[in-house]
Amino acid sequence: MLICLLLSVPLFAQKSIYDKKIPQNNMETVTLGGGCYWCVEAVYENLNGVKSVISGFSGGKTKNPTYEAVSSGRTGYAESVQITFDKTVTNLDEIFKVFFTVHDPTTLNRQGADEGTQYRSVIFYNDEIQKKAAESIISDLKKAKVYRNPIVTAIEPFTQFYKAEDYHQNYYANNKNQPYCQMVIQPKLEKFEKIFKDRLKKKK
Repeated sequence: MLICLLLSVPLFAQKSIYDKKIPQNNMETVTLGGGCYWCVEAVYENLNGVKSVISGFSGGKTKNPTYEAVSSGRTGYAESVQITFDKTVTNLDEIFKVFFTVHDPTTLNRQGADEGTQYRSVIFYNDEIQKKAAESIISDLKKAKVYRNPIVTAIEPFTQFYKAEDYHQNYYANNKNQPYCQMVIQPKLEKFEKIFKDRLKKKK
């Protein structure tokens, strides 16, 4: 049922985001936490219309958190990705549909073997439009009884985002042979590519 629901994504113009300079008013940014940011980043980097994906930390209060500090689970930060996309190619609805496809929104502070508040499922909204869109898709998923267990994804106002250290950026692309990449990230990416096969960026 989840696949059927998420496949009802509108077809958008198959325009490469690299064809020409995108007017700034066509761009939108949203910040999501769905477990390890390496996994989420790898998926969105392949979605047509996404211009950039940055791995980092959001939802905490201390300044300039490090990966080591966030990994302790005591900072309040969640591993997050900040996604900037071209609204003439994709939209917030599709961004959220991908989000709820590639992670489990029913496990509190955990994704697979990754456990702690830093791995919580969370949407950080920038405005009321993003907030209502997040509330709407969660409501639809609940009504459709897509999941056996309750959805625990938090919807929180965006306050700040700190970019993670450079070696965390484009992690999957740079470390495909690592065991974590092969055993955890690759299956998520393959699932995404199967369900959203018509929405993938064209390979250069």
